[in-house]
Amino acid sequence: MVGIIFPGQGSQYKGMGKDFYEEFSLVRDIFRKGKEILGWDPEIMFEAEEEKLAQTSITQPLIFLLSFSIFQLWKEMDGCTPSFIMGHSLGEYTALGASEVFNFEDGLKLVKKRGELMEKAKKGVMSAILGLEREKVEKIVEEAKKEGIIVAANYNSPLQTVISGEEKAVRTAEEKAKGYGAKRVVRLKVSGAFHSPLMKEAGENLKKFIDKIDFSSPLYPVIMNVTAQEEKDPEKIKENLIRQMVEPVRWVDSVKYAVEKGVKIFIEMGPGKVLKGLIKKTVPEVTVYTTDNLLEFKSVLSEVKK
Repeated sequence: MVGIIFPGQGSQYKGMGKDFYEEFSLVRDIFRKGKEILGWDPEIMFEAEEEKLAQTSITQPLIFLLSFSIFQLWKEMDGCTPSFIMGHSLGEYTALGASEVFNFEDGLKLVKKRGELMEKAKKGVMSAILGLEREKVEKIVEEAKKEGIIVAANYNSPLQTVISGEEKAVRTAEEKAKGYGAKRVVRLKVSGAFHSPLMKEAGENLKKFIDKIDFSSPLYPVIMNVTAQEEKDPEKIKENLIRQMVEPVRWVDSVKYAVEKGVKIFIEMGPGKVLKGLIKKTVPEVTVYTTDNLLEFKSVLSEVKK
């Protein structure tokens, strides 16, 4: 069984997707539609500096656009049908678009709005704690709550948890994590405290936008971030997307759920190899392919048959 996974913010880099764009008219057509919807040219991903690409309102639509394009190419070239599909944070929107819960146009509009709302929130900070078990990180978070709002926001791998919240509380947690023996503590370059209560207003505004869009039952089983379970009900999917704004991404549990259901191969569709690294640290026995460039894509296409 094959699971297809889609990356989130942080996987972007200058020049991503250029080889796909140059080789395939299908990708160029999707980018052309994207330009009409966004009101700016997505080709900036080929030349823009890292600082611009890292802007939440820019990077979220670009990663969605590229990842969605690669999946459409996968289907066009008779790639295998996924048994499960899921994405990390922003990538969940790509997974839902790929699974035809909403059409491409609505998906890109939704991601554009999400990126803008998250960028405007400008509240709080995020930090990755590496080398500590989740239970220790949760204990640290509880202790740091005396200093303000703070939560565990992304359970990325058994020894990597991202915390999110108000500056003072996160700073306290960072110091405590070092004291507990964390290998590294990395402050993330993001515009706010994603997946935390500080995103409440952004989530409420996103709900107004989501409620205007028609959702359908997914074509492929989608494992969702906040529940780490499959969800087929369109209304529950909407609810889970809103919850995802203020609740943690349960990536470890989602990966384990897919493996328990029989997935032995994961294919990361989109820029970078971030999810491959996280999955191999969670379930080392599975095979994970990436499609970061055209050479990799063609290789996976030939290796993973229908």
